[in-house]
Order: sequence, then structure tokens, then C-alpha cells
Amino acid sequence: MSAANTNKILPDGIYGITAEQFSGGRTNIETVQAMIEGGVSVIQYREKRPYKSHRRMLVECREIRRMTRDASIPFIVNDYVDIALLCEADGIHVGQDDLPVPDVRRLVGPDMVIGLSTHAPDQMRAAASLGADYIGVGPIFSTQTKEDVVDPVGFDYLEQAVKEAGLPIVAIGGIKKHNIAEVAAHGARSFALVTEIVGAADIAATVRDLNRIIANA
Repeated sequence: MSAANTNKILPDGIYGITAEQFSGGRTNIETVQAMIEGGVSVIQYREKRPYKSHRRMLVECREIRRMTRDASIPFIVNDYVDIALLCEADGIHVGQDDLPVPDVRRLVGPDMVIGLSTHAPDQMRAAASLGADYIGVGPIFSTQTKEDVVDPVGFDYLEQAVKEAGLPIVAIGGIKKHNIAEVAAHGARSFALVTEIVGAADIAATVRDLNRIIANA
């Protein structure tokens, strides 16, 4: 973690998310290595393909845990509480329709970070009382990365969350090189990207470019 990333729960910068189906034939391990080389601040393992076994996901997560620990980068697992625990991840991220945050907390204990996706002010206001450590805010723009995606929330909700959430936030959904500066201008400091990174011909260079853009925004 760089000296500028003082928030250990959710460091400022690029929050990279795996998506093997969009990575042009590269494995999650290969894309994570390139993201680390480029300078991501957080790695989240997200696996939505049902034909990959839990055993295989655990093997991948244990390797990514080793890689992120060596690089001093927080490692978050999406959805799979059991895998997050077994690979000793730093955190677990859940959505509104996943296991409730209080129940996740009972499983993972007091030390693991819990992130919660939010799409509206009422969900944002509930997050802290539920025990979330940070929230996802989005989708900011339209995105096809997830099949069950909700409509874009735009900048009004992002600005409200920045002012009122009382928790670290990560902006997510349709963020690309051409619009990330605008997202930063509306108050975001942590930016989750999927296809813009994993689908890039040069992942490390893309992450470096994104970091330069937000540093100058």
C-alpha cells in the first residue's frame, strides 16, 4: 500500500475486479499480476461463471492472496464468505440480495472488512448501522458486466454518498478512461473498474494511465 493510501479499509485509487470471461483468454492470476504491476490499490476476486468449481476458485484465491500480501494490497472476495475465510482474505463484498451484513459479520468475525453494494440513499443510510465497513456506489454509468445490474444511479447519488455516507465509498459501474476524471470531479476517490482493465491489451499500462488521470483530475 502506497504512502498516499492512508485509508486501510479502502485505499484511494483503482479498485481492480477480476472477470475472466472478459480477459481475452488470460487467467485471473495473469490479470491480477498485471494489475499489481500497474499499481492497483485493491483487488477483488469476482467469479460469476457457474461452471468454475468452488475448489478451483479457492485455489485461485489462495494464489491471489499470496500475490496481494506480497504487494501489500488489500484482497477482497466477492460473495463467497467461505472462500474469503479459507484464503484469509482481508475482506468480503456482498450485494443487496446476498447474505445480510450482520449475518456475514457473525461468520467472519470482527476483523474482516465487509463491503456492501448500494444503489440508493436508503441503502446507503442503512449500511453503517448494518455493520458495513465501506460501500459500493453505483452503477454510475450503464454496464453489462453483471446480468442482474440495476439502472445507472448517475452523479446525484454519488455526490450524496460522498457527503452523507460516513463510510469510505468506491464508485463502480461503467467507469472508463474517458469518464473517470468526471467521476473524480464528483467526489469519488476509489474507482472500481472491470472490463476497462481486464479487457485491455496491456493491463499494467492501462492501470498506470488511469492512475495518472485521477491524479490530475
